[in-house]
Formats: sequence, C-alpha cells, structure tokens
Amino acid sequence: MENSSADAASRVRAIIIEQLGINPARVVDDASIVDDLGADYLEVAQIVMMIEDEFNIEISDDLAEAVITVGDAIYVVMSKTES
Repeated sequence: MENSSADAASRVRAIIIEQLGINPARVVDDASIVDDLGADYLEVAQIVMMIEDEFNIEISDDLAEAVITVGDAIYVVMSKTES
C-alpha cells in the first residue's frame, strides 16, 4: 500500500508541476496551491480535472473547494482510490 501511496502522491505532484510550470522543489505537501504556488482558481479547476482523468475518479465541487494544499489533493486521491 505504501508504494501505491507514494506513486499516487508523485503523480499528483507531477500534475501540479505540469499545470503550473513551477520548480518541483516548491511542490511540498503543506504548500497552498493558490497562495504558495501562485495558481489562480481556473488553474486549480484544471488541476482537479487532470487528477480526475489521471486516477479515473470523480471529485465533487464541495470536495474540490476543500483542496487548499498539495497534501489535500493527495489525500483526496488516496481517499477516492482506496478500495
């Protein structure tokens, strides 16, 4: 399970890095996607859609609005992909 967790986390980080075109070293779990990484709300929506596509999951609007940090995004993926 730990390997799949690490894999999911690295895939989420890769999506954020690709979408925002930022230095990977900045994409840490406690970084705010908007405040620390400089995303606007459209970019956050695009990140959520890319995560949905990558992991074949659906993230509700309410849950998407709760994604503030990189760690939040990883947590959402982990909670949606556990079976």
